[in-house]
Amino acid sequence: MFGTFIKELRARKWLGLHEYCPENSHDPSIWSKIGREILQPPQDEDTLRARAGQLGLKPGSDNWLKFFEFAAVEAGRIPVHILQDEKLAAQLPIFFRTLSGREPSLEDVENLLGIAKGTTQPRAIRTNSNPRTIPRSICD
Repeated sequence: MFGTFIKELRARKWLGLHEYCPENSHDPSIWSKIGREILQPPQDEDTLRARAGQLGLKPGSDNWLKFFEFAAVEAGRIPVHILQDEKLAAQLPIFFRTLSGREPSLEDVENLLGIAKGTTQPRAIRTNSNPRTIPRSICD
């Protein structure tokens, strides 16, 4: 995902690896491997911000968010901005349950729709009759 995305971003700017890398003091072989998804993208926030800026991404834009989301997902992590949003973080158990093939309850779906519309506050998720929420430490 990340590799394909950065190749698309470079292509839009008509920048091949041999133009982009020397211009930004990068090793073309490493970025080639990232582009082919052989290597993971950098995970350091400052490095990612610098690379996003070098690709002309504007902070907060859709492509800026995709850049950081793809980098996190490639590393097997949940993007930080999702964990920092209490409404979204509270719904992660439902999301993972759905991804694993277990259908959410009607109540869970209605709750998610209400949050998306802004008419419902996040609530504790019930798992095996025990109320659970996402611990705040996950967001830190």
